[in-house]
Amino acid sequence: MSTADTKLTKTPYQREKFTEEQLLELAKCAEDPKYFMINFCWIQHPTKGRVRFDLFDYQKDLVNTYHDNRYSIALVSRQMGKSTAAAGYLLWYAMFMPDQTILIAAHKYSGASEIMSRIRFAYETLPDFIRAGVTSYNKGSMEFDNGSRIIAQSTTENTGRGLSISLAYLDEFAFVRPNIAKEFWTALSPTLSTGGKCIITSTPNQDDDQFAQIYREAEKAQDEFGNNTETGLGKNGFKAFNADWKYHPDRDEAWADEERNKIGEERFRREHLNEFIAFDETLIDSIKLSLMEHKEPYAKMGQVRWFRPIRKDKIYMTALDPSLGTGGDASAIQVYEMPGMKQVAEWQHNKTTVQGQVKILREILMYIESETNGEAEQYFSVENNTLGEAALVVISETGEEFFPGTFLSETKRHGNARKFRKGFTTTHKSKIMACSKLKHWIETDKLEIASKQLLGELKVFIARGNSYSAKEGEHDDLVMSLILIVRMAQEIVNYEESAFEYLVGEDDDEDFMQPMPFSML
Repeated sequence: MSTADTKLTKTPYQREKFTEEQLLELAKCAEDPKYFMINFCWIQHPTKGRVRFDLFDYQKDLVNTYHDNRYSIALVSRQMGKSTAAAGYLLWYAMFMPDQTILIAAHKYSGASEIMSRIRFAYETLPDFIRAGVTSYNKGSMEFDNGSRIIAQSTTENTGRGLSISLAYLDEFAFVRPNIAKEFWTALSPTLSTGGKCIITSTPNQDDDQFAQIYREAEKAQDEFGNNTETGLGKNGFKAFNADWKYHPDRDEAWADEERNKIGEERFRREHLNEFIAFDETLIDSIKLSLMEHKEPYAKMGQVRWFRPIRKDKIYMTALDPSLGTGGDASAIQVYEMPGMKQVAEWQHNKTTVQGQVKILREILMYIESETNGEAEQYFSVENNTLGEAALVVISETGEEFFPGTFLSETKRHGNARKFRKGFTTTHKSKIMACSKLKHWIETDKLEIASKQLLGELKVFIARGNSYSAKEGEHDDLVMSLILIVRMAQEIVNYEESAFEYLVGEDDDEDFMQPMPFSML
């Protein structure tokens, strides 16, 4: 087949004559997008320049997945040609399916624009008898004389609003900021429910972001009895597709070994083996985080989630990290048992007053006391920075004697003297040291995480300058209450032999500080 002439676009609404051969080719293209792409589309290869679009076997399967399913989600490793395959399919869809509105949404506008440029290149190199005429031809949009149009936008909370979307293509959806992805998906879903088609593609990022949630639900291709469904669709109606580096015909083990040496095992597993491993410099090793599994609460009492039953032979630590209770940052409570450092319970809320937070702290302590007939050793504490002073006042006014257990406070040294103050004061130094200990205990399996919410916060608890906090748009309230638990445990080992033997022992140096990842600004 010859390529198109020098005209970038085809004049719309013009009368045309077709040969019998051309009509036959048009019919074949209309029937099969792969035939259209292989026989008529050209692409720009990064080293070879303009070449025919000779689809890899995996790309043929990918296009079939797009074409045969209303909803599809593809987990594909980097530099596999997934965006090029999508560009060819979207061009086919616009030209051979009249009156369609196709939205391309990427985590950055540059990404959406890049896909549009591939669509334009493929369109411009088509022969005139194949391509549709265009009525509008811009960098961010194309409109065809059959009534279809393609629009490229970055993904925001309002992307696609006001459009009657026929097909939404979401590129690298895992890298859209979590709060934006959630709002966007909430806004898009009603549009799709009226008959729209949706294609989502990405390499993995976090294992609990919106993309990961949709993909995992799509993998659950089972009916209510646990049998595989005939359609292979997930519980959310999506068809899942997965292709790692091995599906690329030009890659072998030698390529994989070289790539591992260049980017490291962690990035290789994420970008080429499609494992959901955090991209940022997380406090806890990201591979370790990816392997950790949460547990479902065995009981809920109000908003308190309980993960383990209470036992008389355990030591219990309960830590409150207070907040204003005005809808901003949440207050949080963690409950851990010793020895073993296993998570027992947690509570989190952002609209509970300080008085209410202290009340819940006391209720947890009283529940543990009642379950053990007062035989279990209990320690509790609060962070006393700024707002923590208000919590101390409430405890004092209630009467410390009405709180079962020992109100634990850290020991501060001033020269040869020791100064005592209720609770724990968080400074930059104390936070970094506690973060180091938390990292060591988790990575050596000395501290258990049961909560899905806490594990989720650890996956976005990252190096920021010379400290750690949640990345932009995320929260770390549960992590900060866990850090308070760590500091409490470091005090308790001084006078609880069983805790000392488990957490310190003969081989553990309490002054040892884990190597910490930091971001360089």
